[in-house]
Amino acid sequence: MDWITILAKAFWCGWGAVGFGILFNVPLRTLFAIWICGALGGFLKFNLLLLGAGVVSASFAGALAIGISSIPTAHFRHAPPMVFAIPSVIPLIPGVFAYRTMLGLIKLTGAIGPDYQAIISDTVNNGAKTLFVIMSLAMGVAVPMHLMRKESVKNIRLR
Repeated sequence: MDWITILAKAFWCGWGAVGFGILFNVPLRTLFAIWICGALGGFLKFNLLLLGAGVVSASFAGALAIGISSIPTAHFRHAPPMVFAIPSVIPLIPGVFAYRTMLGLIKLTGAIGPDYQAIISDTVNNGAKTLFVIMSLAMGVAVPMHLMRKESVKNIRLR
């Protein structure tokens, strides 16, 4: 994976975030900021994956960047921070691991013999990755919201 691929993935993460923002019926004035937050999170996640980080830690870093950037963005766009954070973090969800987990569960219904242990091992591995990445995404968005914001966004005075 090279830099052009990372930039392309970040670009499409931004558009995925905009799509979920439209699905959630966010105000039109927030769509560009949602695109920026989604592209930032995607860029950071895929850049860290290129540098050799694990998928869980890279997803956490991307979600943390989205969570932190959504606080000042909410102030400037006059909307709650969750309007920016939730649609932006959804494209970071690991669909391939969840898909492989479900396929493994389906294969287990008809597996007999030595393949049974390999299928169980792969299914549990993919399921654990899915669970931990989703937990890291939730923590990456929630922690900045709780640590950085002690009052309403409208009352924050930026210097």
